[in-house]
Amino acid sequence: MTAAAIPAHLHPGYATAPRPMRVAAVRRLTGDITHFRFAPLDDAPQVLTPYQPGSHLIVTAGDHRNAYSLVDDGMFPNTYGISVLRRGAGGGSDWLHDNLTEDAIVEVEGPRSMFAPVLDQRGALLVAGGIGVTPVLSHARALAREGRRADIVYSYRSGSGAHLDDLRALAQQPNVTLHEVSGIDATTELLAERFRSQPLGTHAYACGPATLLDTYTQLAAQAGWPTARVHLERFAAPEQEPGDPFTVTLSSTGARIDVPAGVSLLQRLLDSGVEVPNLCRQGVCGECRIPVRAGTIEHRDLVLSDEEKALGDAMLCCVSRGQSIEVDL
Repeated sequence: MTAAAIPAHLHPGYATAPRPMRVAAVRRLTGDITHFRFAPLDDAPQVLTPYQPGSHLIVTAGDHRNAYSLVDDGMFPNTYGISVLRRGAGGGSDWLHDNLTEDAIVEVEGPRSMFAPVLDQRGALLVAGGIGVTPVLSHARALAREGRRADIVYSYRSGSGAHLDDLRALAQQPNVTLHEVSGIDATTELLAERFRSQPLGTHAYACGPATLLDTYTQLAAQAGWPTARVHLERFAAPEQEPGDPFTVTLSSTGARIDVPAGVSLLQRLLDSGVEVPNLCRQGVCGECRIPVRAGTIEHRDLVLSDEEKALGDAMLCCVSRGQSIEVDL
């Protein structure tokens, strides 16, 4: 969705800053996945901020701020829907399961776009694993609305498939196909076949566990797909090495900040009183992107494209490091 698709007179009323919303619905999808739908506090009908497919909402869940993918197509919504997996680790996702009921009030921020579709794509291969179905469903709904082709692969364990009714309903449309699969070997075989079968102009998008995403990128490369057509969204980043110590200069004050091995630049900036928005602290959400004026960056994030990294004018300070860095802060 482009800005031109949104009537100009609606822009001033849109909100993305932190704000309270009401829980309009709670629906159990599987034993561990629950769907939550948020509405404005005012019951009067209104259009919320539209968003690109694949966008997420940041929800304050007890002591945590977590990002959750929105599941709708993003065009003129009047509610926001997220589906959350109970992880059993006592974090924010478990808090939502344990505390949110209809008419409860929760603080949200966004929508934010970090997994948007390519606007001139002719169609998409959409790959989901487990709870990774949420942004994939958003992409699929947008493609179906526009009458574009969507080829969906959903890999899930028996009894753990979320939004199957929604995906199967979409697959009734002539331009949408759905392939359901379980197990590593069967998923790998199916993905390899679907990569080989896509027509020119197709882009691929995937979200799911690290093992699925690794297989997805390997199979795309083996099938000769250029990296510019292969997109993914990760839940978490792999463990990073501590890295070498380095020094950062703040362009605004000339102050120098030493960053020891095993400590992030983000943490040192916060310790020094420099406010930097942040969320995942793993290099997968993009919240802590900061401008860089000079220096050699060791990019460790999973957000910036190869082209953005080559420019050398930005870094995700939660994970990336470098040498002789000067940041525009």
